Amino acid sequence: MLIGICTAAVAVADPAAAPQADRLILVTGATGTQGGAVARELLARDYRVRGLTRNPGKPKALALAALGVQMVQGSFDDPASLEAAMAGTYGVFAVTEWRQNGVDKEVIHGRALVDAARETGVRHFVYTSVAGADEQTGVPHFDSKYVVEQYLAQSGLAWSVVRPVSFMDNWEWDRDDFLAGRFANPGDPGQRNQWIAAADIAFFVGEALDNPQEWNGRALDIAGDGMTLAEFAALLSRVLDRRVQYQQIPWADYEAAAGEELTIMYRWFASDGYSVDIDALRERYPKLTAAEEFLRAMEWGE
Repeated sequence: MLIGICTAAVAVADPAAAPQADRLILVTGATGTQGGAVARELLARDYRVRGLTRNPGKPKALALAALGVQMVQGSFDDPASLEAAMAGTYGVFAVTEWRQNGVDKEVIHGRALVDAARETGVRHFVYTSVAGADEQTGVPHFDSKYVVEQYLAQSGLAWSVVRPVSFMDNWEWDRDDFLAGRFANPGDPGQRNQWIAAADIAFFVGEALDNPQEWNGRALDIAGDGMTLAEFAALLSRVLDRRVQYQQIPWADYEAAAGEELTIMYRWFASDGYSVDIDALRERYPKLTAAEEFLRAMEWGE
C-alpha cells in the first residue's frame, strides 16, 4: 500500500555559498528526451554538467559533449559506475524508465541512484516522476515512480521531485498520422488531456537547483497546456492548415497495438486523468510553452 511522502525539509547547507559555475550536476539519461533537455538548460544556467550514458560514442552523446557536457559511461545496474559518475557532484538529476525492463526494475534502478547519491554525498537530488504518482492511480509505471519518490524522501538526502504530464515532444511519434489528417485515440473526444514540453520540465529542474531552500522536500505536478481531444484535433487542423479528424478507436484495437501497460494508463486518462492547475502554474511561470506554440515550432506544415 502506498503512503504519503513526508515533506519535512532536509537542511541544505549554505545553498548560496557557491555560484552555479562552481557546481557540477550529474544528469542521468542524458541522451534521452528529458535528460538532454535538462543538460542544455543547466548549461544555459551556467552549471557544469556531467552526462551519464551507456554509450558515450553514440551521436546524441557526442552532440552533448560538443556543447560542453562531460559524458561518462555508466549503468543503473552497476552501482560502482553510478558512484564514480556522482563523485564530486553537487547535484543529480535522475530519470528512471520502465519500457525496457519493466516497473520492478525501474524501482531497483531508482533506489540504486538514491543509494549512490547518499554514498557520494550529493547535496541535492532532483527526481523526475509523473503527475498523479501519489494518487494511487493503478497505473503500474506511475506507482513504481512513487515508490522511488518514497525511498528518496526517506533517504536523508536533500531532494526535489518534478512530476510532468504527457510530453508534447511525443507528438513527433504521430507526425505522419497528423499530416495524413488523422488523430487516433481510444478516449472520448470530450476527454481532457494535459501536456508539457521537455524544455519546460528542464526549466523546473533548473528552478529546483537554483532555489534549494524553496524546493527542498517539494514535489510539484507540472503541465504547460491542456484541452479536450477534439480541441486538439482542431488545433492540429489550424496549425497544419489541413483538416485533421479525430478518430476514436476501440479499446481492444488500441490494446492490441499498444499493449496492456499503456492501455491501463489511457483508461486512467479516460476516467480520471491529469489534473494540474495550469492557470495557477502559469500565473507564477507565464512563459510555459503552449501547445500551439510547440506545434508551430515543429514546422510540420512548412
